[in-house]
Amino acid sequence: MTAKSQEARYSMLEVALAQLDAVAERLALDPGIHKRLRQPQRSLIVSVPTRMDDGRLEVFTGFRVQHDLTLGPTKGGIRYHPGVNLDEVTALAMLMSWKCALIGLPYGGAKGGICCDATRMSQGELERMTRRYTSEILLVIGPEQDIPAPDLYTNEQTMAWMMDTYSMHRGITTPGVVTGKPLLLGGSLGRAEATGRGVYYVVKAAARELDTPLKGARVVVQGFGNVGAVAAKLFYEEDCRVIAVSDSKGGIYNANGLNIAKVLAEDAEGGSVTQHRDGDRISNEEILELDCDILVPAATEGQITQKNADQIRARIVAEGANGPTTPEADQMLAAKGTAVIPDILANAGGVAVSYFEWVQDLQQYFWHEHQINERLSEVMIAAFQRVVAMSRKEQVDLRTAALMLAVKRVADGKRLRGLYP
Repeated sequence: MTAKSQEARYSMLEVALAQLDAVAERLALDPGIHKRLRQPQRSLIVSVPTRMDDGRLEVFTGFRVQHDLTLGPTKGGIRYHPGVNLDEVTALAMLMSWKCALIGLPYGGAKGGICCDATRMSQGELERMTRRYTSEILLVIGPEQDIPAPDLYTNEQTMAWMMDTYSMHRGITTPGVVTGKPLLLGGSLGRAEATGRGVYYVVKAAARELDTPLKGARVVVQGFGNVGAVAAKLFYEEDCRVIAVSDSKGGIYNANGLNIAKVLAEDAEGGSVTQHRDGDRISNEEILELDCDILVPAATEGQITQKNADQIRARIVAEGANGPTTPEADQMLAAKGTAVIPDILANAGGVAVSYFEWVQDLQQYFWHEHQINERLSEVMIAAFQRVVAMSRKEQVDLRTAALMLAVKRVADGKRLRGLYP
């Protein structure tokens, strides 16, 4: 069996469960609590009939999974993608539980989505589908129950439709039912940039920990979307040399460093980063293997595999995307001393500021952007320091340390609350 086919057999859920099982063994977790954590508390599958622009009726399948409600209401994104299925949503909900627990939020993890191709749908079709989906999951969402947010191919407009649909059913405007909303409807300053900014904060902390000066550090960012573009901009402003960036069409490379401000301006005009003239064209596969100090895989899952892990030459890998590193590659990177900042820490900035948004909505009192960024920095750096301390204490890599902290916090909550009835 080839390396590629060997790794292809793992689903996202199988990886998440394997990670939980390994950490449960290290923690000597109570077997009953371990069994409970392997199963989501609630899984909802709904039919989403939607009238299309040409008059025909299309029936989509929607999901909402709440993994754990021990520490508070559940939190997690809504994605629209042809690959959405129950296993994927369940795995992502579990990872959200660990992410929230790791950075100390009073949330459990959830995830939702609709199996559809949003790129082929009109704005009207997306609105009708979103409103019907929201009405179908009304029983399980709410400001004190489960708070959705944007994810793949959803955005602040999607959240506005969801908030409005929920509010119409309640008969009262309820901004706290979702986060990632437009500012006018109770959204938070800093929310759009939060995930990329969080990546920047933990990399900055890791660079200090490894005695690696950020000024002049060579940075590579795979995925120039919301997360990668924000992170690249902040590294550029920190006087790092961002030597390569990429999007779905490919990347550009300049050993002397790219002018990220110029790349962002061109990107805003609707083009691809590959149209930037001050760099050489490079593929998304090649960009990962560049000699650099900091690598940020912020595209999709499964980018660093057993096949290319040996060619990764970065000192720090910060997972801006969910699951960009396969289990086999993880072991290979750990063996050669690469510091991998795991996704449940590196990209937790989004849920941190979503929490700030929820708190502001409940209080109807909104904070200045500098306050939000300061609080985000405090949350991310404190979580990173806890992970490093656990890594040293247990002599494990950062991913294992992060999972141990997160799983233990949720398990302790279950132990304290007991089992009802």
